[in-house]
Amino acid sequence: MKALLLMLTLLLAGHVSSTSAAPVRLDGEIVQGALVFGQAPVGSRVELDGEALMVSEGHFVFGFGRDETQARELTVFLPDGERWQRSLQPAEREFRIERVDGLNQNHVTPPPEVYERIRQDAALTRQARTLRDARTDWLDGWIWPAQGRISGVYGSQRILNGEPRNPHWGLDIAAPTGTLVVAPAGGLVTLAEDDLYYSGGTLFIDHGHGLVSAFLHLDELLVEVGERVEQGQQIARIGATGRATGPHLDWRINIGPVRVDPQLLLEAAAP
Repeated sequence: MKALLLMLTLLLAGHVSSTSAAPVRLDGEIVQGALVFGQAPVGSRVELDGEALMVSEGHFVFGFGRDETQARELTVFLPDGERWQRSLQPAEREFRIERVDGLNQNHVTPPPEVYERIRQDAALTRQARTLRDARTDWLDGWIWPAQGRISGVYGSQRILNGEPRNPHWGLDIAAPTGTLVVAPAGGLVTLAEDDLYYSGGTLFIDHGHGLVSAFLHLDELLVEVGERVEQGQQIARIGATGRATGPHLDWRINIGPVRVDPQLLLEAAAP
């Protein structure tokens, strides 16, 4: 893969119920905010903390949240009836604090008359993340969705006009309005909205198994809901729409309800 990942090749040991070899491979750092991509023998069944994960030809994916500190129990039930288990303890990270002053106070604390609009926007985005299918578009790796300066990082907590807010969930890439955005991986467009209250022009691409990229504050959308996009395809243009202090792309990734760090998927070099 093109991503900056820690390759872990895990062989049967410890918790395994028999001594025969049946390798399970995990690609990804075991750290807060990381995605982990797994491969097991075709026909295997996989559980994380007792809950079934989707498996496509032996491939599966899961993630660790920003604040996770407890070990996760990964179990693979092999086609021959054997069982492979591993306890995965995420390493803790330090996240930075950012102060942003001079914002319009209505964007820090929205006025009551926009609450219904915010609720409707939230319902749209939740619905766009409900798709679960067997595609594995992540297998081709990841590329930068835009060129520009990194102006915000995952996990940082922002203090807006002196008020502590929720952590930032994306990777911000600052660039002039109109800068092209490309698909970091292939997928299916599940949301394309020109004007959401917080995120302005907003685009979602589902990469399979409930792994979704979100692109926020866009000036122009170049694809539509239901459209299949390939890695590197032009999908939008950077803007400063919604709740933004300047033109930039806010790229976020969810695996189901878990918000993960896009930057961990990319090569070490900045764009």
